[in-house]
Amino acid sequence: MNKKRVTVQDIADELGLSRNTVSKAINGTGSIAEDTKQKIFQTAAQLGYKQFAMPAAIVPETKSSPILPRHKEISLFTHTLLGQSHFGSKLLDSFQQRIGEYGYILTVYMIRDYEIQNLCLPINFNPERSDGIMCLEVFSESYSQFLSSQKIPLLFVDTVVNHMDLNLLADCIYMENRTSSYRMLKSLVQNGCKHISFVGDRMHCHSFYERWSAYCQIHTDYNLQLEMDCCILDADSELYFDLDWLTEKLKALPHMPEAFFCANDSLAIAIMKALRQLNYKIPDDVMVCGFDNSTEATVVEPPLTTVQIPSSSMGYIAADTLISRIDHPATPFRTTYIKTDVIFRESTKQNIKVTT
Repeated sequence: MNKKRVTVQDIADELGLSRNTVSKAINGTGSIAEDTKQKIFQTAAQLGYKQFAMPAAIVPETKSSPILPRHKEISLFTHTLLGQSHFGSKLLDSFQQRIGEYGYILTVYMIRDYEIQNLCLPINFNPERSDGIMCLEVFSESYSQFLSSQKIPLLFVDTVVNHMDLNLLADCIYMENRTSSYRMLKSLVQNGCKHISFVGDRMHCHSFYERWSAYCQIHTDYNLQLEMDCCILDADSELYFDLDWLTEKLKALPHMPEAFFCANDSLAIAIMKALRQLNYKIPDDVMVCGFDNSTEATVVEPPLTTVQIPSSSMGYIAADTLISRIDHPATPFRTTYIKTDVIFRESTKQNIKVTT
């Protein structure tokens, strides 16, 4: 069997049509005779073309054919450009792969400040064309509620802080934040570390807030003083990745903590750079840990203790959750947590163990 990716040109060659004609039929543009459309759709399905959703009335009847949706688009709404180190990058790869198995394509819409401030959909978004929306890095209360009111199947991967108060009509998926954060912090405390700083905007998103909650809980459980003045909690809009700014923040602390727990790996690596700028040695003078297990976490010196997010698995689960919502809109909304795991490395002295 030929396993190469089927293209629009392959379909055109098979039918003796122009590539332009096939493209118009698949994309639903232009005026194409109905019988020609049916031939194009049937040939596309037979060849295994996965980049469109064929109308159910003309799906070839084979035992192996999935039930394809009536429309052809699932939309991604995001307020942030996702770099390769962002956990969402791998999530999107597996999400797109899974929805493709059901005949959907993924269309990405950047949500600008304009849409958020004016509570409107992107100008090029057509609600009639999209079967569902997945939101990634959309952390506005008002905009989340606005999307929830659109009566389009909706899935949030992470949400605004304390989303429960909003009563969103949507499914939500999170990485598990509290348990792994607590376990990582517990390893520090049990090995004698009593002065730990939190770095990051705890109100940035619900996941950051849950990591902060674990940080507070460990202080309560082990009767440690919560030293707010030794934390760096500035709003996410501040210049965390400006080395001079962050160095000045560290110099302004009343004393240097024994360890920094950072809301994600990017912040942890920024802290490591600022500490080196001040001639602190990691982990001998100060320990650092993060969250995400980004690619950079393994190559930074020393390698970073962090939390592994199963991003690819989250993508598959996200796709199945949203497609289930499309197929069964009346089912109760779900909140799903995906288990995460701590990875201990040299930035917190690799031989640290946790007593269970």
